[in-house]
Amino acid sequence: MDGYKKNSLSLTGAVSLGTGVMIGAGIFALLGQVAELSGQWFPIAFLAGAIISGFSAYSYVKMSNAYPSAGGIATYLKKIYGKGALAASGALLMAFSMVINESLVARTFGSYTLQLFDVGGDSVWVPVLGVVLLITAFLINISGNNVIGKSSLVMAILKIGGISIFAIGGLWAAGFSFSEVVPSSSLSEYPVSSYLGASALSILAYKGFTTITNSGGEIVSPNKNVGTAIILDLVVLGAFLWIKISSDVLVVVVAVVLTVLVFTGEKWFLKRNDANN
Repeated sequence: MDGYKKNSLSLTGAVSLGTGVMIGAGIFALLGQVAELSGQWFPIAFLAGAIISGFSAYSYVKMSNAYPSAGGIATYLKKIYGKGALAASGALLMAFSMVINESLVARTFGSYTLQLFDVGGDSVWVPVLGVVLLITAFLINISGNNVIGKSSLVMAILKIGGISIFAIGGLWAAGFSFSEVVPSSSLSEYPVSSYLGASALSILAYKGFTTITNSGGEIVSPNKNVGTAIILDLVVLGAFLWIKISSDVLVVVVAVVLTVLVFTGEKWFLKRNDANN
């Protein structure tokens, strides 16, 4: 267990850990589903998810500053509600949501990989490749925070670099323009439930920052760095969602609003702490 000792995970490692989860789920796995549910209005769905996640992230920053622990949300629920059924149920629901997220990313990995070999998405190799990915992630996780931090950093660089090259090339080939300020389709094209579903999925895309709080007890200077890592991860994801879906000006708002929400909230919280001290 030496690999999980206190101060064994740097700020860079924590940011890479969260970025890897958020880009994997938010850009690779969920972007298409959100667009399918909301059409040309999917930037607004991501904006709604960004606002909700911004408030949630602010709560996580406050709690992680007060109670830096590897217990993550389970520790926070216990501090708020005490030991009991309510805290245990909330922690189990959070763990269940993580399982769903991991399954989603794993299956997406299998589907995307098979497209390189012109194999159908209903092939048995989709779940097989997903299981292989989960086993690989498990082996990395049991190797300790040093291996986790380094592997997360390498993967984050590869993913961000690959997305950047693909996005820049795609925008250049498509003749990027800000000519369309608003989507041209009507809101009535999809039912309200479809837009709500798209917004809910976009929230899942931003929720990778909860991975950081689950390693709070092992991060260097956790009272400061857990919150900093959460903020940086949200800004990075917001920026790359803008790059990925920048077909009109509205998408810029996704990154801008998210950045303003989180940074303003963090500055206000730090000033309040200084005043109280």
